[in-house]
Amino acid sequence: MRGKGAAGPACLLLAALLTGCRGPAGTPVGDARPTPATTSGYGAEFLAVGECSSFGTTSFTEVPCTSERAAARVVARYDGVAADGPSCPATTDFVLHISAQAATGDEDGDGAIAQGYACMRDLEPPHPGDPGGGGGPRTIPGDCVYASGAGQVRETPCDGSGGHRPQYRITEATAERDDCPVSTVLYVELGGSRPVGCARRV
Repeated sequence: MRGKGAAGPACLLLAALLTGCRGPAGTPVGDARPTPATTSGYGAEFLAVGECSSFGTTSFTEVPCTSERAAARVVARYDGVAADGPSCPATTDFVLHISAQAATGDEDGDGAIAQGYACMRDLEPPHPGDPGGGGGPRTIPGDCVYASGAGQVRETPCDGSGGHRPQYRITEATAERDDCPVSTVLYVELGGSRPVGCARRV
């Protein structure tokens, strides 16, 4: 289950203006919650790249992308546990965690669906995973954050439409803190090959 416009991941904010903004290594973080998935038989693999899902509350079903029930498209799909696998693409809107399960009528005949996760992109805007959108499983350049107390910051929409006013905007991602511009007042850990987010006040 996900909530559009909901606050993104909590991030550690230190007095020395250093912050980490992700979960355990490789973990997609954000609004996504593990949800049981059900099969409906629209492809060779359940929720393969390019396939679509309906909206759901406790479960998401695979539907044809031409269906009026189609709400989001799979942009990347990985087997295994999200914490141990690759990160979703930067502008992913939400993540569906797929439980391993028996599936009668499974197209490939093996009778089961492997544990995995699907990186989803809404078919229509708004896109919380876009830069400044205030959500999605990753924090990226263009996103805004606010101090949420107890030594943490959270992501919020840069346009002020969320429940909290943005205080910092991540202007770019760099390999080292020394590569950030002089206007940087906060460093955000992004992960990947350019793990330092350079943030300025807004």
